[in-house]
Amino acid sequence: MTAMSADQMSIGDMLAATVPMARTLNLEFLETTPDKAVVSLPDQGAYHNHVGGPHAGAMFTLGESASGAIVLAAFGDQLSRAVPLAVRAEIAYKKLAMGAVTATATLGRPAAEVVAELDAGQRPEFPVSIEIRRADGAVTGEMSVLWTLRPADQGK
Repeated sequence: MTAMSADQMSIGDMLAATVPMARTLNLEFLETTPDKAVVSLPDQGAYHNHVGGPHAGAMFTLGESASGAIVLAAFGDQLSRAVPLAVRAEIAYKKLAMGAVTATATLGRPAAEVVAELDAGQRPEFPVSIEIRRADGAVTGEMSVLWTLRPADQGK
């Protein structure tokens, strides 16, 4: 694993400061670039389900947080003119998750394409795909989050 840069740490720090669930679950932001975000959920008994693994809600929060991290990494330079918002999310639980799990998020469209739509006065939407894995590498969940960049002048 490579060391994080100050920019990568600031995205994790920003999410932990502004998204209380990320802080509550003690999520660890391991890698945050415009191409990939990797976030880990430590094994914590307080967030286990009835079979002793991470609760489905904790895994959802892990995946959504990884998607948010890549969105900030890819579009952080647009925050003065647009607000990133999750539009919808879907998760599929594939295998029993036990122990620590890690989510890896990737953008589904080139960031330049999304910014070009924003430049053209549109409200672009773009998917983020997330894989959640156990320590042994098995995929325990797959998630997709559709995001938008709402132009700041569109209000709430």
